[in-house]
Amino acid sequence: MKTITSSASQSFGKVAVLLGGQAAEREISLKSGQAVLAALLRQGVDAHSLDPDATVLEQLRSGGYDRAFIILHGRGGEDGQIQGALETIGLPYTGSGVLGSALGMDKYRCKLAWMGAGLPTAASVLLHGTQPNLAAAAALGFPLMIKPVHEGSSIGMARVETVAELHQAWTTAAQYDDLVLAEQWIDGAEYTCAILDREALPLIRLETPHAFYDFNAKYQANSTRYHCPCGLAAATEVELQQLALAAFTAAGASGWGRVDFMVNAAGQPFLLEINTVPGMTDHSLVPMAARAAGIEFDALVKRILATSVTRG
Repeated sequence: MKTITSSASQSFGKVAVLLGGQAAEREISLKSGQAVLAALLRQGVDAHSLDPDATVLEQLRSGGYDRAFIILHGRGGEDGQIQGALETIGLPYTGSGVLGSALGMDKYRCKLAWMGAGLPTAASVLLHGTQPNLAAAAALGFPLMIKPVHEGSSIGMARVETVAELHQAWTTAAQYDDLVLAEQWIDGAEYTCAILDREALPLIRLETPHAFYDFNAKYQANSTRYHCPCGLAAATEVELQQLALAAFTAAGASGWGRVDFMVNAAGQPFLLEINTVPGMTDHSLVPMAARAAGIEFDALVKRILATSVTRG
C-alpha cells in the first residue's frame, strides 16, 4: 500500500470539498462530505466545504482553489457533469474522469460495456417511454429487480414477483428516471469490493433481513451485517477481487470506487453496478474495507485526495 506522509498535506494546496448538490442522495452526500472535510482538517489540509450551485465554477476560480475532493453522490456529481466542468477550468479532482463517471452512473450502459468485455452480469431488459415493454421484462422470469438507471443508494429499486408488482415498481422507478432496468434476480450472497488507486481492498459480504440491500438497510437499519473477512476461501476472494478490478477498468473508472456483485449457489458471480463516488458515512463500505486492510479513515481520505494528483 502506498502511504502519504504528513508533509504532503501542505502540497495539496487549497482544497474544495464538493458536497451536497441537488440529487436525490443530497443528504447522504452532506454526511459523507462533512466526514471527509473533518478528516482533511485533522491532517492539516487547507480544506473548505462547497455546496455547488450554478456559480460553482466562479466560486472555485475566485476562491483560489488548487483541487477538488468530489463527494457528491448521484446526478450532477457522480455522472461526469461536475467532472467535465472542472476539466474546463483545469482544476484537478478526485476519482474517475468524465467517461468513467458517466458510464458508472448509467447502470444499463455499464452492463453493456461489461457484456462487451466478456464479464458476467445478470440478464436484463431496458424499460423506457410511457408504454414500456413489460412483457419482455416478465419473460426474463420472476422474481425481478427493478432499478432506475441513473440513481444510486437503491433509490427507486424494488424486487417484484408478479406482473402487477412489476407494473407498480416500474411506475415508482419511472418517477426518478425515464430509463428503468428490469434485471433477472440472482439468488445468492451479495459482496462489495472497494477499489483504491488500482488496488482491490478486502471483500465485504452483506447480509440483511430485507428483500435486498435497500436504502434503509444501507443507511438506517441496525439489522444489516457486514462480514469482513467475507468468509470465502483466500483464492476465491482473490479471483473476485480481480473480477472487480476488471469491471472497474472496463467502465473507464479510476482513482477510487466500489464494485457490487452477487455470487449464486453455484459460485457464479454476477456484476451489479459500480459506484465512482461511494458513501463515506458511518454506515459506508469503503471505510470498512479500508480498515480491514489497515487503513484508518483519515489515511483513506488523504489517499483519495492524492488521486487528484495521480488520477488516470
